[in-house]
Amino acid sequence: MPKEKVTLTLDAGHLAELRSQVGNRSMSAAVDAALAAYLDRMRHGAAVDEWLAELEREHGPVPVETLEWAARLVEGWAATRPEGHRELAS
Repeated sequence: MPKEKVTLTLDAGHLAELRSQVGNRSMSAAVDAALAAYLDRMRHGAAVDEWLAELEREHGPVPVETLEWAARLVEGWAATRPEGHRELAS
């Protein structure tokens, strides 16, 4: 796959942690892998949103009680995630 050189502004703490994790390996490869994982999550989220919209079109709106139940599940799951990963449940 073709590569493109870019300039990024990143959180200094995140960058220092990444450097300590990758050591002598490629920072570019680590950032590229993280970006690929992020894009996968975004595509998955879009597919779930599309599926939920289809269900709503076919079966009507989701009852408020069901939405509240789902929100509690997500909040419980998010609370078990390591610090720095909790924003994924938002």
